[in-house]
Amino acid sequence: MRNRPFTRFIDRLRSGETADWLVVAVALMLPWSTTAIAILIPFLALALLASLDVASVRRELMTPAGGLPVLLWVLAAIGMLWADVEWSERFHGLRGYHKLLGIPLLLAHFRRSDRVHWVILAFVFSSVVLLTLSWLTPYRGFLGRPKAEFGVPFKDYLSQSGIFAICAFGLLGQAAEWWRMQRGRLAAAALILAAIFVANIVFMATARSTLLVMTVLLLLFGFLQFRWKGVLAVVLVAAALASMSWVASPYLRERVTDLVEETQDYRADGAPTSVGLRLEFWRKSVEFVAAAPLVGHGTGTIGALFRRDSAGGGAGAVVTDNPHNQILAVAIQLGIVGAVVLIAMWIAHLAVFRERTLIAWFGLTIVVGNVVSSLLHTHIVDTGQGWLYVFGVGMLGGTVLGRKAGAHVGWAKAPGTG
Repeated sequence: MRNRPFTRFIDRLRSGETADWLVVAVALMLPWSTTAIAILIPFLALALLASLDVASVRRELMTPAGGLPVLLWVLAAIGMLWADVEWSERFHGLRGYHKLLGIPLLLAHFRRSDRVHWVILAFVFSSVVLLTLSWLTPYRGFLGRPKAEFGVPFKDYLSQSGIFAICAFGLLGQAAEWWRMQRGRLAAAALILAAIFVANIVFMATARSTLLVMTVLLLLFGFLQFRWKGVLAVVLVAAALASMSWVASPYLRERVTDLVEETQDYRADGAPTSVGLRLEFWRKSVEFVAAAPLVGHGTGTIGALFRRDSAGGGAGAVVTDNPHNQILAVAIQLGIVGAVVLIAMWIAHLAVFRERTLIAWFGLTIVVGNVVSSLLHTHIVDTGQGWLYVFGVGMLGGTVLGRKAGAHVGWAKAPGTG
């Protein structure tokens, strides 16, 4: 009798129930705190390892979706051997790749789990709470955070706007699903909530990379729904909405016009503006890759390379360990070999979500969002966006792979499509 609670805990651990609820907890924390995620991850890893058998993990490792992330980590680990920097810098460079090891474990787990909807609801609920608080954040430093920005009570505007964009387009897909099921009120509610997420991005916390992600996702949504006619319709609707947003939001106009002004300032005298720094980082990164094209300079060498090449004034004197482009960041350290593996991993994950189902659309928004934003950031190795990618691919990908027989409601073709 005394051992019954412990026995029940072991049973839940082995069945994967504990891992399910830990993933739900991570989904709740993703919009809010990277520290909380860091605390939960070790417990989740232990729960996954305790519930999975070797055969199921091996199966995922033999697939492109599960094996390529691990291969990229292996290359980064091996890349420490020829890096000409201190070992502390090498391990620091490897740290961002550790999270990729979770993808095959999550794929294997969610092939059999039936709690994916709880995870999705937890993430959306948590994001809605953050959305509400964002609208109610009246000044900088809200809730005692000295670095907090207007409308951004936690984390930063880049992370917040990225999460809100994922929620908006997930809700857009859900609205389309409900509309086809003739559940008009629910579809309207989902559309309204999606619009509120987008409005927050436009009026409160605009990341220019998020605007690019939203443009790509909108075109993709139109194509998947109505093929090329849908793309044309989306372009017309988006142009009208963009025009209204441009007139209504001084903040949006400022963010976009700053892009042009910062580019001109950099070209004129090398000013270290936001855009100028990014252009300078890219220029130097291409030179670094050209100097060691095949296998790169080694893991953790980005900062040292920029330190050695910092001269003069302006943007050219700024040192960074983040070139603001994921492909360049990998190519500097691991060469063309590493960049090819990274791109192949993205392609493999896009292929997982090629089916026209609602769950696949959710996964597609995360992968496409990561690929597009990684052209301007390092969103595979960054903490918040990286974990969002890992959990999105692992959880949703495992669900898609495990339920191809039709356990999920399919994303049926819209009327008039071929």
